Amino acid sequence: MEQNKEMDRLAEIFGKENVLKDEPMSRHTTFRIGGAADFFVKVQTISQLQEAMRYLKKEQIPFYIVGNGSNLLVRDEGVRGVVLQLGERFSGYEFLHETPGSVAQSGTAVDKNQIVMVRAKAGSLLGRLGKEFAEYSLSGFEFASGIPGTLGGAVYMNAGAYGGEIKDILVRATLMDMDGSLFEFTNQQMQFGYRKSIAAEKNYIVLEADLALHVSSKEEVLAKMAELSAQRRLKQPLEYPSAGSTFKRPEGYFAGKLISDAGLKGFSVGGAQVSEKHAGFVINTGNATAADVIALTDAVRDKVFEKYGVKLELEIKQLG
Repeated sequence: MEQNKEMDRLAEIFGKENVLKDEPMSRHTTFRIGGAADFFVKVQTISQLQEAMRYLKKEQIPFYIVGNGSNLLVRDEGVRGVVLQLGERFSGYEFLHETPGSVAQSGTAVDKNQIVMVRAKAGSLLGRLGKEFAEYSLSGFEFASGIPGTLGGAVYMNAGAYGGEIKDILVRATLMDMDGSLFEFTNQQMQFGYRKSIAAEKNYIVLEADLALHVSSKEEVLAKMAELSAQRRLKQPLEYPSAGSTFKRPEGYFAGKLISDAGLKGFSVGGAQVSEKHAGFVINTGNATAADVIALTDAVRDKVFEKYGVKLELEIKQLG
């Protein structure tokens, strides 16, 4: 890659302050693991993304779309080409039709049949959205408020926790294909399943999502969020960097239980370890490499298959 030429063109599209060269991906993943990307770009608008994709495809430069890096393992060799981040600068939301205002202040009657529609951008952090919606006394998003990712990634993989999934609240999503064409998909057209959607199947980019939330009381919403947060702290190794749940749930089983029953809690390779708190999580104890994680997850899969005949499938995505 003619890096000076590419740097100039990307800076022209996105602004120089939004283009980083030889950027360590360990700074942009919740695993805190990963070699450098040739270029790391903070996307601000859909038109920027379309222009960049046209340019990169024309020049045959590989590119990849990421969000908060919460379900991602970047290899130690890094990423050749361009990483386009739909993150903080591609975030925000608006209420459709009517802004709820203080729809359910303490002591007032609550119409829990009232639905409020919100359109949010893909780079919006789930935790931040959860707190904002709570301020408006809106319920339905509590399950997602503790997931350390972006809305785009959550829609892409139909993220879920504690009995809720994105499919339960999504009405419509705006997607982009790799040619830069835009589409609007209804909930049904998204073909949601367990940790999958048509966006993942077709490699579409999630840009925006319309969510249907319902009016509650602020106290009830905050109490539910606090309850789920306490459960997460009790059951999950939040004190260590990780990529969240490492393996998908096999049909009829729970990955964490299979791994625990195989005697693999605390099993480690280098700085990567199967969490002693929750065997479904692989954690970075401080100096893990991507090679450590790959060696560990391969060993876990082999052991579980050997003992139980169940093939574990990685939930985390690999890049590089």
